[in-house]
Amino acid sequence: MNTELNSFVGKLRQSSLLMTDLDYHVVRAAMIIMYFFFGYQKWWPYEAERPVPFIGNSPLISWLYLVFSHQQASWLLGVSEWTFGALLLAGFWDKRLGILGAAGSTVIFIVTVSTIPFTPDGWDPVAGFPAMTGNVPFLMKDIVLLAASLYLLKQDLFRVTQR
Repeated sequence: MNTELNSFVGKLRQSSLLMTDLDYHVVRAAMIIMYFFFGYQKWWPYEAERPVPFIGNSPLISWLYLVFSHQQASWLLGVSEWTFGALLLAGFWDKRLGILGAAGSTVIFIVTVSTIPFTPDGWDPVAGFPAMTGNVPFLMKDIVLLAASLYLLKQDLFRVTQR
């Protein structure tokens, strides 16, 4: 088993596919696609009501509903998502713009991840933590998206400072 594993690892190390920036470009493209679709959803009434339990119970962004209607807050989020997605797209050509997009993306996902403990009915009443229920499983993806945002931020900062 150990010999086969070492052989497999050796072949992966020699793979030209893994010696390139493919991971960096795939993560960037995935974030851009995600922002396009999630931003698009924010323009429709069905999506304007969906984040109410997240936003309404968030210690960081509950103020949105004091200032804006649900639909207006949804539009603001959609514009933010498209803006950061566009900056990430521009980051293919100008890493400084990529830094802005990745930094904004990082802030977005810090905010959304911070809503997890405050989401009503997020944990099964019988099993308790960590048995997720309701909207919490949907929010868990944002931990990965936060990690992807930090990865892009680090990579773009490194590329800019290496010039």
